[in-house]
Amino acid sequence: MTQALNFDRSMDFNYGVARELGQGVRRLVARNPSPMTFKGTNTYLVGRRNIAVIDPGPDDPMHRRSIIAAAGRGQITHILLTHTHLDHSAGVAALQAETGAMTCGFGARSERRAAAAGHVGAKAILHSGFRPDQCLGDGEHVNGQEWILQAIHTPGHAPDHLCFAMTGSDLMFSGDHVMGWNTTVVAPPEGHMGDYLASLEKLMQPGKPRHGTYLAGHGEVIRQPERLVRSYLIHRRMREAMIRDCVLEGLDTVPVITERVYRGIAPALLSAARLSVLAHLEHLVERGAVVCDGAPSLHRQYHPAA
Repeated sequence: MTQALNFDRSMDFNYGVARELGQGVRRLVARNPSPMTFKGTNTYLVGRRNIAVIDPGPDDPMHRRSIIAAAGRGQITHILLTHTHLDHSAGVAALQAETGAMTCGFGARSERRAAAAGHVGAKAILHSGFRPDQCLGDGEHVNGQEWILQAIHTPGHAPDHLCFAMTGSDLMFSGDHVMGWNTTVVAPPEGHMGDYLASLEKLMQPGKPRHGTYLAGHGEVIRQPERLVRSYLIHRRMREAMIRDCVLEGLDTVPVITERVYRGIAPALLSAARLSVLAHLEHLVERGAVVCDGAPSLHRQYHPAA
C-alpha cells in the first residue's frame, strides 16, 4: 500500500538558504524537523519587489531572520496561511510586527475547530486565536504588484485549509493537503475524512484549472501532482475497505484495527495512525456502513451495519 504511493523523501535544501524554484518563487525550510513535519515546514516567498510569504512556519527567530534576509530589498506586503496549525502559523505575529504585512487566511470558525480546541494537547498544535486581516473564501484572490494568488478551500486536514493557485502559472501551493513525502494526517475531531476526499476530488474536477506543479507544506516539489492525487484517492479507498473488513471480522475498537491495518508501524506514528483509523470509521458511520453507540471516538466499539 505505502510502496504504491511512491513517496519522494529526497529534498534539496539547506536551512537558512532560500532556494530558487522559478516563476518568482523561493523556498526556505524551517528548522522544525519531526516524524510529522519531515525536514521542516516549507515557507515560500512569492515576488521580488512586493513579496507574499506563504506559511511563515514556527515562531523561530532564526527562521524569521532567514525570511527577512531572503526578501532583501523587497517589501513583505502579505503573509498567507494555508491553515492555522502552529508548525505553519506560529511565526505570523512576529513577522507581521517586523514587516507590517497584511495577514490572509480562511478565518472562518467551524464546529470542528471549536471541538478540537477543547482537546487535551490542542495548544501544542492549533493556532486557534488567529484572525487574519483578510479572510479568504473559496475562489477569492489576493493581489500583489507581481503576482495574484487564488484561494482554494480544501478542508479535511484542517477545516480552514486553503491551497493557493498562482495565476498565470502552473503552480499551486498545496500546504498539507497534498504532499509527496507522506500521506496527509486526517485527525478528528478537526480533521474529517469525507471533507478530505471531497477536497482531493475537487482538484480533479473537469473544467477546473489544472496545475502541473504543487509546492507542498513539507517535502520536495511535486512534479506530477495529478498522478499523486489519484494515488491518494485510491490509497484512501483501499484503506477504508481494509478497515470495514476488520469490523466485519469482529475487530471492534480503534486500537485493534490499527494494529491490524498498520502492522509494524513505528511507535512515534502510532497516535496518528489511530486517528486516521478513527477518521475512516467516522466516515463509514456517516455513510451508514458501520454503526457505534454515540458519536465516533477512539473509545467506541464499532459493528457492521445491519
